[in-house]
Amino acid sequence: MSSSNPSPLWKPDQQRIAGAQITRFQAWAAEHHGAPASGGYEALHRWSVDELDTFWKAVTEWFDVRFSTPYTRVLGDRSMPGAEWFPGATLNYAEHALRAGEDPERADTPAVLHADESHEPTPVTWAELRRQVGSLAAELRGLGVRPGDRVSGYLPNVPEAVVAFLATASVGAVWTSCAPDFGARSVLDRFQQVEPVVLFTVDGYRYGGKEHDRRDTVAELRGELPTLRAVVHIPLLGTTAPEGALEWSALTAADTAPVFEAVPFDHPLWVLYSSGTTGLPKAIVQSQGGILVEHLKQAGLHCDLGPDDRFFWYTSTGWMMWNFLVSGLLTGSTIVLYDGSPGYPDTAAQWRVAERTGATLFGTSAAYVMACRKAEVHPARDFDLSRVQCVATTGSPLPPDGFRWLHDEFADASGEVWIASVSGGTDVCSCFAGAVPTLPVHIGELQAPCLGTDLQSWDPQGKPLIDGVGELVVTNPMPSMPIRFWNDPDGSRYHNSYFDTYPGVWRHGDWITVTARGSVVIHGRSDSTLNRQGVRMGSADIYEAVERLPEIRESLVIGVEQPDGGYWMPLFIHLAPGAVLDDGLRDRIKRTIREQLSPRHVPDEVIEVPAVPHTLTGKRIEVPVKRLLQGTPLDKAVNAGSVDNIELLHFYERLGRERA
Repeated sequence: MSSSNPSPLWKPDQQRIAGAQITRFQAWAAEHHGAPASGGYEALHRWSVDELDTFWKAVTEWFDVRFSTPYTRVLGDRSMPGAEWFPGATLNYAEHALRAGEDPERADTPAVLHADESHEPTPVTWAELRRQVGSLAAELRGLGVRPGDRVSGYLPNVPEAVVAFLATASVGAVWTSCAPDFGARSVLDRFQQVEPVVLFTVDGYRYGGKEHDRRDTVAELRGELPTLRAVVHIPLLGTTAPEGALEWSALTAADTAPVFEAVPFDHPLWVLYSSGTTGLPKAIVQSQGGILVEHLKQAGLHCDLGPDDRFFWYTSTGWMMWNFLVSGLLTGSTIVLYDGSPGYPDTAAQWRVAERTGATLFGTSAAYVMACRKAEVHPARDFDLSRVQCVATTGSPLPPDGFRWLHDEFADASGEVWIASVSGGTDVCSCFAGAVPTLPVHIGELQAPCLGTDLQSWDPQGKPLIDGVGELVVTNPMPSMPIRFWNDPDGSRYHNSYFDTYPGVWRHGDWITVTARGSVVIHGRSDSTLNRQGVRMGSADIYEAVERLPEIRESLVIGVEQPDGGYWMPLFIHLAPGAVLDDGLRDRIKRTIREQLSPRHVPDEVIEVPAVPHTLTGKRIEVPVKRLLQGTPLDKAVNAGSVDNIELLHFYERLGRERA
């Protein structure tokens, strides 16, 4: 999984390389901005971080960013935190997201394809999207919503959420959203921080073949958000609006052209939230201009999206990937929204949606890929996925077996497919490393750091490492880095989150290897690193090895420093149906880790659990479990509203008490 892994799993052919937008961008930037004309992606990337100002100027020109007021320079103060991007400029994100609909030839083509659990897509044309956004934005202005006001959505992944967000951005207000499977406390932990003036909400949602009524939760939200001036009711389950609420249909009925408020480049666009597993979620504020240029680069150059593409990523409105999915509109792509269970009525659900929507980029989680492999799903054999050019994964590292399985499934049925494992974070709402359409793919590796991102692996002394495990750092500013956290007046929480280890350098909290070839391997979170006898290993490496065993559905490994200087490392396993944890299985688990990873990281105990706890966005909860095992009370170890099933954590709390 380093430079000793020389044979690529996949290589783009010359036709793909020549047709990729990043190839055309490099040739244009060489002619107009002094970028290297040769040397391929590696040379382009080096130029993009060495000549940061010129690179981002080139991005705005290549994608024809419309500045209502011109900028005085690209990068003013470049210190982190606090970098000043495009001072003097004004623009509007929503204007760019809806720009493709200005073309009369595209007006009646789909901007959005929406599928529910019937998996039958319903289109929303560019003309209709522009009309609804224009109508709703006018109504928001009529309600007194002004630039900087917060507008919130308690919404599933439906077209109404996209319309509400774009209307909010149009007027210069600040969007924030949660999925309706979040409980009231989880939502209030987020929305109460930002004090919204409008709440868009559904009466319920459908998931796993069932209807889930959320009217009581909505009533609780209304009662606990005193700053609300208006509540907008979207009758997904067909109920009437509660007293005092406005009807969605009335607010989106007019034939009104959208009007876009020109706001400063660093004007807030939205507030995203960290998982908040150990306290109140961080309320992360990102800017209109920063997100616009970062997502144009990421979607247009790295994902190679354009007007002929259909962009699908399985997500919810409570995860940053929803925001990134909506930004597919910036490239003129049709975005695919799926509102439903990822595995209903069967594990193949997401592939069925991809087939029926003609997706060209299929995005999902690494966990879904591995679940399909275990369930013996055959996506490219059983569905017509001939339009899929790229299968992208995020949320956790895609294990090597996931790379092999995807490659083999597509190679056997419809030809090879570009597999893009990507890694970034809510904190930047983008990727640090991942997809490059002109580079080969190596098993278990992300193709390269992204343009404009000086990503490195550092040791504790701040020295760069090649082919060694270190901290993921970014040594130059990115436009989508937070402009601030909400309710962090002196910036201390922001500073302490990323800049306390290496002053002036972003430390993300992941262990990575940058290979001599320039690719990247993600090993898991550095704050839950397994450090035995001085040998550090990420939890993702353990999961990848252990979960190959058919008896294991999912696992959780924790390293616990003990008061006497000892180190206890239990492995918790959730068994597949019918499997039994006996001495034979325990021995095979330990042998697998010893032989494939490291004899020092064989767990001290293998313990069966009813399930593995996750955050609401599906990530395994490691640090709070570690605290529980160290004897921290549950209410101090974890924010209950951030966990998918708080009851699961009582097991670890009891175990921690017993060992105290």
